[in-house]
Amino acid sequence: MRQTPRSVVLVSGASSGIGNACATYLSKKGHAVYGTSRDPGARARRADEFFELLTVEVRDDESVRSAVDEVLSREKRLDVLVCSAGIGVAGAVEETALEDGLRQIDVNFMGVVRMVRAALPWMRVHGGSIFVLGSLAGRYGVPFQAYYSASKRALQGFVESLRMELVGFPVRVALIEPVHIRTGFYAARMVCGLAEDSPYAANGRRAIRSMEESEQLGSDPVLVARKISRLVRARHLRARYSVGPWLVRFGLALRQLLPYCILERLIMAHYSIDARNGDR
Repeated sequence: MRQTPRSVVLVSGASSGIGNACATYLSKKGHAVYGTSRDPGARARRADEFFELLTVEVRDDESVRSAVDEVLSREKRLDVLVCSAGIGVAGAVEETALEDGLRQIDVNFMGVVRMVRAALPWMRVHGGSIFVLGSLAGRYGVPFQAYYSASKRALQGFVESLRMELVGFPVRVALIEPVHIRTGFYAARMVCGLAEDSPYAANGRRAIRSMEESEQLGSDPVLVARKISRLVRARHLRARYSVGPWLVRFGLALRQLLPYCILERLIMAHYSIDARNGDR
């Protein structure tokens, strides 16, 4: 049986969710994998996590640079970068403190930018692959997830621009969009506002409950890990890949053909948004 060539992989946000699934799966495939976490000691490691977890704060330039330098110092190469570190801030825009919104953008978007900038000087010369974890929330807005949607929409433009900048260099870049994946993400998010007396309480609480219930029924994040494992060996990378149950992805493709006014109503219905909550 042909063995998978060994690559050196760095995965941000590898302590949980999709990042952890990717780091675990790729290490089992024989790759040399390094993960990052703000606090590697926050939980006990599982027996099947055959990768080292480095302490990294993606909001800090020096922390990110030090991690990339550490990997290069040990392995003398960096073949694959998987950017999956992220946080969730939920709530109405009016009731979300600007500091919390900025933190959402800083981690989810600028955190990716920092990781990519630190890896590019080596990859631009020697080659490599960069996979950025996006979201369906980057394709269309999600009610009471405005800052999260904005951070993921920004990643789309970033990846598309970066691909064109790197033409002629041996660096491949792709956006990975998980669809209906069970990660525990919503259980860990911060909820801003939506108190009993909030004008947004009813719709906001229903929307967040719908998000939690939907995630509980999602597929195993190993689906994303398997996809990235296959793409590591692929000759060419498209700009975007959706990963998840085929039926859900098919439904997504059909939705994109709809006029936005109809799509907007479908989204509101999915998240139990009642238009009688106020005049539109």
